[in-house]
Amino acid sequence: MPGPRIVITGIGGLCALGTDVPAIWDSMRQGRSGIGEITTTPLYELKVRFGAEIKALPDHGLEHKRLVAMDRFSLLAVIAAGEALRQSGLKVDDRNTTRIGAVVGTGIYGAITNDESYREVLLEGRPRVGIFTVPKIMPGAPAGQVSMIYGLRGPVFGVTSACASSNHAFASAVDQLRLGRADVMVAGGTDAPLVYGVLKGWEALRALARETCRPFSADRDGLVIGEGAGMAVLETYEHAKARGASILAEIAGAGLSGDATDIVAPTVEGPASAMQACLADAGLQPEDIDYINAHGTGTKANDEIETAAIRRVFGTHADRLSVSSTKSMHAHCMGASGGLEMLACILAIREGIIPPTANYREKDGACDLDVTPNVARQREVRAAISNGFAFGGTNAVIAFKSA
Repeated sequence: MPGPRIVITGIGGLCALGTDVPAIWDSMRQGRSGIGEITTTPLYELKVRFGAEIKALPDHGLEHKRLVAMDRFSLLAVIAAGEALRQSGLKVDDRNTTRIGAVVGTGIYGAITNDESYREVLLEGRPRVGIFTVPKIMPGAPAGQVSMIYGLRGPVFGVTSACASSNHAFASAVDQLRLGRADVMVAGGTDAPLVYGVLKGWEALRALARETCRPFSADRDGLVIGEGAGMAVLETYEHAKARGASILAEIAGAGLSGDATDIVAPTVEGPASAMQACLADAGLQPEDIDYINAHGTGTKANDEIETAAIRRVFGTHADRLSVSSTKSMHAHCMGASGGLEMLACILAIREGIIPPTANYREKDGACDLDVTPNVARQREVRAAISNGFAFGGTNAVIAFKSA
């Protein structure tokens, strides 16, 4: 990796598996799925009735005047960022505020606000929508809200690349630190897509599972949508050491690529290129990687193509890798997926535990990797990569290693 070393000093998250990192990790280690019937939002005439929802938000202490200008996807990012900042021990004040920034990925937008506005105007006949509709909906809102609530005045922006948004956010944050534009970046992803309009769109794509998410299992039949956020505090190694911070892991590198073929159909070449670029950026050889948190959506096309891409990049070492898809538990949280999967990679490195691929039932000859079926496994994890492969052929892979 050119430039300064980039380390992680705090992590935060919430999803259907729990409303903080310890709870999420406990569920992951247990192989406990958060997928179930959706009960917290009206589904109207939707055929899909299940997802991975956060049943109740944790206490966050935000004032009403802030909440009225914030869609749920921003609120999730703010809560996760707060947990990460607390763990980092970073104190934001007038001396460092301009050197601390935020970049937050989202795959969609403020979908709850969008749905409510359409219903108010088109179905209820109201003459206007809420005054904060635009600032609540915009994809850059989560980054802006994180910066306002925690006083971050360095580089602040949102990124969006569908399901790869979190990983692109991490890569963008690393770039800010490498270029010297900031000393610290809060980065990750968020999405709250469990609303009628978004689910109706996915229903039309016919990509949703009938029951649950079974990545790499021969009887898999699609993905499940979830909500959540995963955030991390990234800083240069020198800055972290100078302030006496505890270092959780190092971001060793990032690899980005584009398929440049089809808006929804993945290729082997694009994901393979991103993984190869990530290893090169990190200065790692294929045999240095012990764990891959797979994109692993549970669709037939993704899982087979990802398996082929991993074999192309890792060769014979592919048979010694531990692979798993934690989407089998927290579901596909769109732009938040990479943020939640970052948590899995870092904690796998720190605790020597591979979280499993839950709901696995049948071997598939086209997905012949060690996918850690159903039960967590203990093994040393020196380095891990997290795959994010999205609609539009936008691929982003992040490498983590022990620091």
